[in-house]
Amino acid sequence: MDQRAELSEFLRSRRARLKPEDVGLPDHGRHRRVPGLRREELAQLAGVSVAYYTRLEQGNAQNVSVEVLEAIGRVLRLSETEQNHLTHVAKGKAKKKRAAACKPHQVRPALQQLIDAMEGVPAYIVGPRLDILGWNRMAAALFGDMSQLPPQERNLARQVFLDPASRSLYVDWHSKAVDMVSVLRLGAGCYPDDPQLTSLIGELSVKSEEFRTMWAAHTVADKGHGVKRLRHPVGGELTLAYETLKLPDAHDLSLVTYHAEPGSASQESLRLLGSWSADQPARTA
Repeated sequence: MDQRAELSEFLRSRRARLKPEDVGLPDHGRHRRVPGLRREELAQLAGVSVAYYTRLEQGNAQNVSVEVLEAIGRVLRLSETEQNHLTHVAKGKAKKKRAAACKPHQVRPALQQLIDAMEGVPAYIVGPRLDILGWNRMAAALFGDMSQLPPQERNLARQVFLDPASRSLYVDWHSKAVDMVSVLRLGAGCYPDDPQLTSLIGELSVKSEEFRTMWAAHTVADKGHGVKRLRHPVGGELTLAYETLKLPDAHDLSLVTYHAEPGSASQESLRLLGSWSADQPARTA
């Protein structure tokens, strides 16, 4: 990913989503040719010159300080994740991580044994490119058995955008799709030179018009937890809470678990799903 272009497009997209009244400026009803704050308004609020901010928005971040980026982030009302993304693409901190992102990831046997022991809890291990590296039997029953796919196709983003079954599985498919794009955008900011990540983004852009549209919105997020509603052909409708846990010895890998509220209909549905899949052995990548 071209970091200069990413910096420019990210700043433009964040500026376009704000109105003058959002940042305490009066709106005198002046005609605006484009939506959002003007460059001079943002520069004034951030305490920098218009020329300086213009160079930054054009992708020229040479010698920009963290303090200036934080000031701009406050004006743009960036979330913590968005601010970190801005810092990565502007300061080039991704260079330290490029080699690590390209190394193949493997799930430790003990970790696979741990998720296999999570009876009734769908769980999987996901890498920085949203590759699914390990999963238990419940995850295979709920989301589909990854062992039936070639390793290069075991990917959450590919599953959501290219597998028609995902549109039936996720009740709010659009929300799930935006989550996938936001996480990929965050990864691309950290690892701009990762060829596999670049290839994945290119493939999704070619094969999915919806991905192209969502990618152009420049959303950035790191969904650590939340609730998803699913519609499973065997388990029926389920409302499940998910947790994303970073692994302490491999920060690029995350353990994702899903669970139902105790005593709920969704918990009974998970039990039914567990019984249905009891004769299916757990598989790993």
